[in-house]
Amino acid sequence: MRAKLVVFPIRGRNWCFSRSIDHSLSSSPASSQSPSTLKDLWTNINVGDKPLNAKAELFVDYIAFKMNRGWIGLETAPDGSFKKKIHGLGLWLLSRVQPSEIFLKSISKEITSVEVVYPSSLNAQLVRRRLRHIAVRGAIIHRNYFYGSISLIPLTSAFSILPLPNVPFFWILFRTYSHWRALQVHTNTNFAQY
Repeated sequence: MRAKLVVFPIRGRNWCFSRSIDHSLSSSPASSQSPSTLKDLWTNINVGDKPLNAKAELFVDYIAFKMNRGWIGLETAPDGSFKKKIHGLGLWLLSRVQPSEIFLKSISKEITSVEVVYPSSLNAQLVRRRLRHIAVRGAIIHRNYFYGSISLIPLTSAFSILPLPNVPFFWILFRTYSHWRALQVHTNTNFAQY
């Protein structure tokens, strides 16, 4: 799969990074193997001699699918309901996430080549240096926050005894997933080569 990165400075050290994917060149059916039910997950994990990391990736895809469906359920709730208020809180929390993390999380391992598009007035070396800086700095930051988020999961799971939705637990779980996904970019050699 081929990705196109659009890069341009906004103001000072703030840059905009956007990614688009050309699916017409995609030949891997990895996204279609994402399990949507527990039965599909069980059969995909137990079929064949898959390595442990491939099984973990299937499990993560299953959890991400379920969380996405739950988020859509909150989004479609009627106005003024408790679910809609939780959705508003989630949107507020998401607005506080660093844009570079969202950018890094959007780059998947199925990407085979990366094309970087930037204004002609910019020096190519400056753009490469800025992308490399985000990748290197992101590796350090996301690794630290990943371990910090993992350590907070047991603490926030204790809130499950309350009769309210466990928003802190799911937020920490989402942040752990986001940091893990952002860390996966650093193992993608096509992104690291640019």
